Amino acid sequence: QVQLVESGGGLVQVGGSLRLSCAASGRAFSSIVMAWFRQAPGKEREFVAAISWSGGSTAYADSVKGRFTISRDNAKNMVYLQMTSLKVEDTAVYHCAATTRNALVHAATWYGYWGQGTQVTVSS
Repeated sequence: QVQLVESGGGLVQVGGSLRLSCAASGRAFSSIVMAWFRQAPGKEREFVAAISWSGGSTAYADSVKGRFTISRDNAKNMVYLQMTSLKVEDTAVYHCAATTRNALVHAATWYGYWGQGTQVTVSS
């Protein structure tokens, strides 16, 4: 079992930055792949970014590439999403996700553990 708790969401203006955090517990953190997804009202859950066990490999959705950075600190059992140059269309609930399977996959069904999410609102 893996428990995930997100934090760091909030209200920010277009062009601003936010850093989301996800605290993991319940299993050896260094053996799980971590990811961020987001879901806007009326839309399906969308892949944002993923990071490998070691942090050596990352994957991003085309819509956030160059603006968002995923990272992890295995000593602290934390994963982060640094978001810059935020746009109105980035507004969503952001969820942290985890899987014990060693691959960076964009499909939400790949991930068996989910946090409750943190709201990010970008205003114009």
